[in-house]
Amino acid sequence: MKRLLDIELQKLWKNRASKVLIIAYFVLLSFIALIASIKFEFGAFKLHIAEQGIFNFPYIWHFNTWIAAILKLFLAIVIVSMMANEYSYGTLKQNLIDGMSKREFIQSKFSTVILFAFSSTVFIFIMSLVLGYSFSSYNEIGIVFSDLEYLLAYFIKLIGFFSFCLFLGILVKRSAFALGFLFVWNIAEGIAIGLMKWKLFKDTNIAEKVSQFFPLESMSNLIKEPFTRLSVIKSAGEMIGGKAFEKDYSVHFYEILIVLAWTVIFVLMSYKILQKRDL
Repeated sequence: MKRLLDIELQKLWKNRASKVLIIAYFVLLSFIALIASIKFEFGAFKLHIAEQGIFNFPYIWHFNTWIAAILKLFLAIVIVSMMANEYSYGTLKQNLIDGMSKREFIQSKFSTVILFAFSSTVFIFIMSLVLGYSFSSYNEIGIVFSDLEYLLAYFIKLIGFFSFCLFLGILVKRSAFALGFLFVWNIAEGIAIGLMKWKLFKDTNIAEKVSQFFPLESMSNLIKEPFTRLSVIKSAGEMIGGKAFEKDYSVHFYEILIVLAWTVIFVLMSYKILQKRDL
């Protein structure tokens, strides 16, 4: 496995575009720390973002993983381009000629997916610890290391999303078309969910129960938006609507299983396509 991963990393690092995107991704992740310096002043009204509790333990695990997940498209471009380059430069055919099996080829790509997801998760873990200990009002060990399930959800979410991108890269062969397909799929899921909510299953929660099995929606459900958990937002909700926001922000085991199931499906489908395709 290490040999296969070394081959993939060598390919990526020799590609200037991939190298730039990977570096840019981790640089942008570090920019989450800049949120702490954001201040708004409107006359007598002053708002310092860091003082609103976004970097408090254990809330920071939820906030940082949700924000970081938005940036996953950078690595998605790398993964899709990684597959497109295999076809464009003929390295896939050359690897097979040199003795690599199609199963090993898929294993090498999936190992890269896992490495990207793991590296990103470790980066967010370390950055969150630094920011939390710098700004959090709560530094007790029991509080600091509670809600770490958001890191697990983040890791699984990235693996699922990158596996989908890998599948699209193998299916479509061209990075621009694969990313376009990803965009269209996202819109199609949104339209399908909207039709179910407003036309097929009005005034019921059936649409939500069905849509949780959609690939991109299932990944999105792993980490819900964190902003309505903030006390300032809850207070605003009570003032406007008369009651606080009621929402389940937990990471559920069945949601993780759904994304893992899609991950297995995408990897197996990638392998089947590669098996049947005449290279």
